[in-house]
Amino acid sequence: MPSLWFGREFSFAVPVELFPNIIERVRGTPARLEDRLGALQREVLTRRDGERWSIQEHAGHLLDLEALELQRLDDYEQAHEVLMPADLENRKTYEARYNERELADILRAFHTERMEFVRRLEGYDQAFAGRTALHPRLKQPMRVIDLALFTAEHDDHHLARISELIRQFVK
Repeated sequence: MPSLWFGREFSFAVPVELFPNIIERVRGTPARLEDRLGALQREVLTRRDGERWSIQEHAGHLLDLEALELQRLDDYEQAHEVLMPADLENRKTYEARYNERELADILRAFHTERMEFVRRLEGYDQAFAGRTALHPRLKQPMRVIDLALFTAEHDDHHLARISELIRQFVK
């Protein structure tokens, strides 16, 4: 089923001077995710809405994409013209069987991976934050700061869906 994420349009116009602010937003996702999920019962975490992902699968999906984000930082560092494409079918998430895993393990792994992404972002100066490469799906130039913002927006997209599922399943 197509996600509303794929229908979104992005205008990357945030000034590079706001790079530290965007980094802080990205840094906060693991804590926000843990805060939303920590008190939920396993039955709620693993319950699917028809064929759509469960809450726990959304969390796992965020973990899955960390490798792509790190690869894209490599792309910028190596001055590639085009960023690594994402698997638009999300096979990794479907094959990971996140509902059979412990939430604490997913959250811990996500935190570890995300902090590596943040560590690398913090090592870049403003000039590097303005470096561009073509995003393969959006077909538009994306700066390093835009990648960080895109990541934060993707995080929020899944956190919003998690909140919808919590409202739906927790009475």
